[in-house]
Amino acid sequence: MTINKTQDGSELKIALSGRLDTTTAPQLEAELNTCLDGVESLVFDMAGLEYISSAGLRVLLAAQKRMNKQGKMTVRSVNETVQEVFEITGFSDILTIE
Repeated sequence: MTINKTQDGSELKIALSGRLDTTTAPQLEAELNTCLDGVESLVFDMAGLEYISSAGLRVLLAAQKRMNKQGKMTVRSVNETVQEVFEITGFSDILTIE
């Protein structure tokens, strides 16, 4: 998985590509733990994300909980496969997906 971060003031955009699974979720979690201080708007661009597992969902849920306290989180450009996982797991009701 590749993580590309772009920060503009209090907005942080994270573009993910590849697979967000048991192997790569800790990498994203560590990245988020170090870069969310002062962030009021977190945007995940998932145009390049091919697959997400329950480990990836857990990281997204933790990020959503944190952003609920300090701002907002948006998920963009989700493909059909990942969107289906969000719908089956109920994450489509928890996340703001554009």
